[in-house]
Amino acid sequence: MGGNSAERAISLQSGHAVANALDSSGHQVDRIDPAKTNLCSFNWPACDVIFIALHGTFGEDGQLQTILEKTNIPYTGSNPTASRLAFHKSKAKKIFNQHNIPTPESIIFSDDICFEEIEQRAQQLGYPLFVKPEAQGSSIGVSLVNQPQELQAAIDLCLEYDSLGLIEKAITGSEWTLGLFEETVFPIIQIKYNHHFYDHHAKYEDESTSFIFDTNLSSATKQKLISTGTAAYKALGASGVARVDLILDQQGIPWVLEVNTIPGMTDHSNIPLAAKEMGWSFPTLCEKICLAAMESKK
Repeated sequence: MGGNSAERAISLQSGHAVANALDSSGHQVDRIDPAKTNLCSFNWPACDVIFIALHGTFGEDGQLQTILEKTNIPYTGSNPTASRLAFHKSKAKKIFNQHNIPTPESIIFSDDICFEEIEQRAQQLGYPLFVKPEAQGSSIGVSLVNQPQELQAAIDLCLEYDSLGLIEKAITGSEWTLGLFEETVFPIIQIKYNHHFYDHHAKYEDESTSFIFDTNLSSATKQKLISTGTAAYKALGASGVARVDLILDQQGIPWVLEVNTIPGMTDHSNIPLAAKEMGWSFPTLCEKICLAAMESKK
């Protein structure tokens, strides 16, 4: 948990929540912060399983998983390849398109392309649109751009966090999130918020953001959301617990925004809320995640 990424603060919240839950169940837990611990000298053989709550770069992009593969100790979540694909938005979209999984149309740009060229590409895509760093989470560096004069500021913000960025067509509709844990499908959640989009503030700070389980969705539409989200999870080769974020448009078509292979694990996060709705306490959820990792390694 922790680390040096832009998501350090959220990662520490997730990590401490998981560690406290496992402590409460009688397990011995070591809290490892790569910003303060040399991973090369850590005594990995003393561990039965490694729970990854390291959000952001290094934790979600396959780098940590590559190191842990060499220890031969079970760890939670996806393997290095699936982690890297999910964390890099353009790579994930390429996989989704190959599997005919609906995802908003997008273009990629880099910090060495002149603004006029980016502006021209954005115009071809059409407004409104989102500008996102290629490899960041928690909506960090993301902007909703409704008109051309807002584009420059959005590009500048994006490039503060990554040398690559994504311009993505905005889909009008309702926002949903689906938790998956191997073959277990958690209850689907509709997210409602009082912001222009589900930004960092709406996710982590605004108490008015609501998570709704009892919706008026038809069973057919609900099943479409679940099947689309599951297809995205499988297409990337994800394993363990992951969260798929989707937009349901006005025609009833689900669009995959992203697959998060290390979702938030605070007591306000979507996965623990969905597990609680299913009757699992937070300590039970954390134990099940660890046991699944150990079983998978066998």
